[in-house]
Amino acid sequence: MLFGKRERAICRILVVEDEPLVAFDNEYRLADAGYEVVATVDNLVDALRVIETEALDLVLSDVRLSGEGDGIDVARAAAAKGVPVLFVTGNCPEEAQSLAVGCLAKPYTDKELKAALDVLDRKLSGEEVKKVPGGLSLYAKAGAKPD
Repeated sequence: MLFGKRERAICRILVVEDEPLVAFDNEYRLADAGYEVVATVDNLVDALRVIETEALDLVLSDVRLSGEGDGIDVARAAAAKGVPVLFVTGNCPEEAQSLAVGCLAKPYTDKELKAALDVLDRKLSGEEVKKVPGGLSLYAKAGAKPD
């Protein structure tokens, strides 16, 4: 594409985070970068409701959540709907590799989050990703949006 921005594959994001400050920061950072935050929730039940009822392009989820269930459960539900997941956590479980498109290590900066989303957007659009920002691990198969 010549001049201008290419169309994003990721526009509508569900944030699943149990730390209020991190959730607030993510909401602000994502909105500031032009993403639509469909909802921000802190538990599995609310995440499942949003996944079932909303059109989503990405779920940004911590692994640890409030109440019953965790981010792995969220990722399973999202995968069943064909919605890719990016885990944001201090310790990404091995199981994440089969459920998510990647994992962004906490703590991360605004710049690192935006760079990670840009790389994921390119990957989900079918582009080859040559450079991955620090703190981001990409996984081969998982979470790719269905055609």
